[in-house]
Amino acid sequence: MINRNNKIIDVVVVGAGVAGCCSAFFLQEKGLSVLLIDRSGVSATGGSSAAGAFVSPKIGKGSPLQLLTNEAFEFATDFYLNRFPKYFTQSGIIRMAKNNQDSIEFMEYDKFNISKRELIDKDKLQEYGIHEENSSFLFKEAGVCDAPNMCKDIIKNITYKQYLVNKLIFQNGYWLLGDIKAKRVVLATGYENNLFDMRYMGIKGIWGSRGDYESSLDLKVSMHKTISISANINGIIKLGATHVKSKEPCIMCNGQPLKSLEKIASTMVTTKDFKLKETFCGMRSSSRDYFPLVGDVVDSQYMLKTYPKILKGAKVPLKKIPNLYICNGFGGRGFVFAPLMGKILSDYIVDNIKIDSRVNPDRLFLKWCRRLITP
Repeated sequence: MINRNNKIIDVVVVGAGVAGCCSAFFLQEKGLSVLLIDRSGVSATGGSSAAGAFVSPKIGKGSPLQLLTNEAFEFATDFYLNRFPKYFTQSGIIRMAKNNQDSIEFMEYDKFNISKRELIDKDKLQEYGIHEENSSFLFKEAGVCDAPNMCKDIIKNITYKQYLVNKLIFQNGYWLLGDIKAKRVVLATGYENNLFDMRYMGIKGIWGSRGDYESSLDLKVSMHKTISISANINGIIKLGATHVKSKEPCIMCNGQPLKSLEKIASTMVTTKDFKLKETFCGMRSSSRDYFPLVGDVVDSQYMLKTYPKILKGAKVPLKKIPNLYICNGFGGRGFVFAPLMGKILSDYIVDNIKIDSRVNPDRLFLKWCRRLITP
């Protein structure tokens, strides 16, 4: 029993991955009483458990998603360095072109990047112990988190309970989660969203695998090409991450989730003494349009029943489920997005600051309705 004294909690955050941990952190920092719950443990399952937790900018030609990602990157590096430096290694990350053709476009990306960077040639790459012919970008402020320990550090002053939520009930202005009574609920459940109808958000799972390898390779910088390889941190080098779109990912990889990673890594650095210490697998969550999902939850069933013309494109006011919020859909960049998204959500809930339209889930509802054949 969690709530023996029938205490009413200001906000319950469901899901203790990095999204839930950062949401809980910023909400409590604003003075709310917060309870963080998870059925398994802190960063124990899902995308956060398998994350290589690389914190780096996105390169490209200035797309809206790139701009948002890089804003989040700047916020995240400051957040980890100033508040939780123990589990963030600012190794720098080298971003390399995927192939010769990509390297031609790669140089065009430079003018679209706001993050501090340095262009390094193949000779400098060889000094780092990297096998690469094409010039690459070094982002010195980027780095790698120790995913589970970082999440635990973020919530070290927050009440946490391992607890399985089977049902949410809104009654007399409060949310009931078993014996827990709360004014508000934040869903940071990742790929699994079975508590409400949130199909309009298009949350889908992307299976990822990571391996931690013992090695004596003196690799002082992290890197990304088609996969990510971390610097050698305390004798461990991380390889990640695969991206398998399948409901049966372990069948797809035939029980060898790291085989492709190891093959690619061997073309990037010398892997002769790599000894696999541990394998991590988990499902990341991504939205329909690949932008994060932060804000209110639309009452889909009410909207479809009350306004059937929305299926034909009618624009009507959206009815929200009271005091229910979501923080989700970070894809493979959970440790980049989570701090800024947690801050945006807390600013909205506590200070009524408008949610950034780029991440507000409302953007997806009417588009989803127009795709429906039947309610």
